Amino acid sequence: MGKLTVHALRAVLVVVLAGTVFVQASMVWALATDPEDGSLPLTPLRVITILGMVSAQVALVCVWRLVTMVRRGTVFSHAAFRYVDGMIGAIVAAALVWFAVTAVNAPGQREDPGVTVIMGGVGVAILGVALIVLVLRMLLVQAVARDVEATQMQAELDEVI
Repeated sequence: MGKLTVHALRAVLVVVLAGTVFVQASMVWALATDPEDGSLPLTPLRVITILGMVSAQVALVCVWRLVTMVRRGTVFSHAAFRYVDGMIGAIVAAALVWFAVTAVNAPGQREDPGVTVIMGGVGVAILGVALIVLVLRMLLVQAVARDVEATQMQAELDEVI
């Protein structure tokens, strides 16, 4: 992975992380100062937004750590699993948060339930992303096993020579 790619990815991660922190701060401020007017259940939506931002931040930190491991050449180790598992957990949490938004929004969509169905579909798609990352984790497991095997074979070969 080239330096330019790493720097560009890290710049994107910093911007997104700063954006999530800004949204969280805005939601906390709104919780403290802006009363509900009764048209929407604002307090649950604000709390859900804060939780959604936490899940995004966890995923961002995990990606940062994995990029660091790739740059150092240590990604094919058991330490990488912690961050991949963290990403899977964050994505599942984001899906659950999205389902909560769908549930809070559903009563207002009685006349047009298609919106709720579409929102439920988006939640299922988010869970699909978690499954894709799980498949990639399984590939990482195989790569780590092959790396360990190659290291052992190299050690045996070094003994012979």
